Amino acid sequence: MQLQDFVINDIKPVSFTDKIGDLQMLFNQLTYSHIPIQKDGIYQGCISETDVHCFESAKLVSDCNYAIEGFFVRPTTNWLDVLEAFAQNDSNIMPVLDHNNKYLGYYELNDIIHLFNETPFFSEPGGILIVEKGLNDYSFSEISQIVESNDAKLLGAFISKMDGDLVRITIKIGNSSLNEIIQTFRRYSYNIVSGHEDDSYIESLKSRSQYLDKYLNM
Repeated sequence: MQLQDFVINDIKPVSFTDKIGDLQMLFNQLTYSHIPIQKDGIYQGCISETDVHCFESAKLVSDCNYAIEGFFVRPTTNWLDVLEAFAQNDSNIMPVLDHNNKYLGYYELNDIIHLFNETPFFSEPGGILIVEKGLNDYSFSEISQIVESNDAKLLGAFISKMDGDLVRITIKIGNSSLNEIIQTFRRYSYNIVSGHEDDSYIESLKSRSQYLDKYLNM
């Protein structure tokens, strides 16, 4: 399904000449964080529920235009960039404008997240592996080579954390034993942050530690 199929147009932008009180009532009826605003039929941006409830109800929207946030996406914007726009603007509604800046409708955050959850990264069975390595030492080509050299399929990988010179990468691997893959990552000097519970190397260390504790307490 195309992302454009998720455009909703049941909310028309509020005009500059409308009263803040009307916006406050509208927010009370909706669960959206923002509502789009237009001036003379041209999209201006969105105003948040938090800001609207701070203004006097008798004021006009035009009196509070400094609070309008001008975020939007295009119908051709890919879904990852749309998801990023939601996050950057702390909104659960994202206006969609055509290339003539005409308001077409909006995306709802839950729909985009649902689309994200339908990707093979989440929908296909497999294991999640989280590894760490230096910023200048890792490469996605190396990660792919490590996974595929163990006859496994890489379903996706992304940088889930950057802390100084250290990078954390979350990897989704198709149905396959992760133990050999984990050992290979270790041979390539990757630190294993989190892996399949069937990591025999860790289990071996635990059992040896328990044996040593038992021996020392004899």
